[in-house]
Amino acid sequence: MPDIPTPPSPRLRAPRAAAIAGIVFSLLLIASVVLVRISVPTDLDDGGAWLASSSNGKVALAMNLVPFAGVAFLWFIGVLRDRLGANEDKLFATVFLGSGLLFLSMLFMAAALIGSILLVHESSGGSAQAPEVFRFARIAAYEILNIYAIKMAGVFMVVTSTLGLRTRFIARWVAFAGFAVAATLLLASRSNEWMVLVFPLWVLLLSLYILVDNLGAAVTQPAA
Repeated sequence: MPDIPTPPSPRLRAPRAAAIAGIVFSLLLIASVVLVRISVPTDLDDGGAWLASSSNGKVALAMNLVPFAGVAFLWFIGVLRDRLGANEDKLFATVFLGSGLLFLSMLFMAAALIGSILLVHESSGGSAQAPEVFRFARIAAYEILNIYAIKMAGVFMVVTSTLGLRTRFIARWVAFAGFAVAATLLLASRSNEWMVLVFPLWVLLLSLYILVDNLGAAVTQPAA
């Protein structure tokens, strides 16, 4: 008796509501950045007096939000790749995925440095830290986030917007907005403390567009 061929398994696709991951990432990262900016002085040579104030708890909360934002960002990357489908170009996909993962790794690195400052302060019973060590960790976290992570975010936006124009998986106006914001990030100086917020705001815009588009497709799709 001949074997009955097994029908191919249906392709696993991300649920339509998965675009919410980008919204979650945006809100968590915005909250984390705002908490840090209003709690930590902009002067890189500050003596760390904020560690002994109520600002310490706000910064600790901000650092605890970062891992959850990172997980949501990974889901957001998956949503974009799922939306691209078979149109995903290997060259652009490599830069797209690489820049996204580099941004995420540097975001985690900066958060780990700030978290280390908090843990050293707690383990020392609130006594003053070695100024050289504190200053190094403080400046390293600032440089990683405000220069390297932001530049990778800009590259991620350029590639995503380019793929959007070539494959039309997002609206043209969203793609052009991505180019404009990416240019701002790539050309921005390190002195702008709030520039990092531009990236999660763009992700929020893109996620809302995808979510609305998915819901619209679900409504217009004929019943089987």
